[in-house]
Amino acid sequence: MTQQNTDERPGIAAAIVVNEGRVLMVRRRVREGQLSWQFPAGEVEPGETREDAAVRETEEETGLTVGAVKLLGERVHPKTGRLMSYTACDVLGGTAHVADTEELAELAWVSHGEIPQYVPYGLFEPVQDYLDGALPS
Repeated sequence: MTQQNTDERPGIAAAIVVNEGRVLMVRRRVREGQLSWQFPAGEVEPGETREDAAVRETEEETGLTVGAVKLLGERVHPKTGRLMSYTACDVLGGTAHVADTEELAELAWVSHGEIPQYVPYGLFEPVQDYLDGALPS
């Protein structure tokens, strides 16, 4: 991977949070191109692992306490050019709500069949594969 692709900015860590047969998605107040609905995510801070960043960002944005299960993969995002990592997480406690009102407009627990309505351009293949196994069809 070249520095041109990642623009020397910190990577973005996304949390794939599955609970009770649905996956957590958030809608940002400011769209990133076509990206409106996405997974809880934010920049990896210096000295922080990708998994820890996904857990921290989920709590900051949604008030939900989650635990990292496994890193699903990473890529340079085709829409934003940012280095993205995706971590599967389990809910440990709390109730999801819009905790960061400056960043988020709303959140939703999305069923497997509803994902294309929220993300019409499709998901990163390792994330889709994980959700195919984790969510009832």
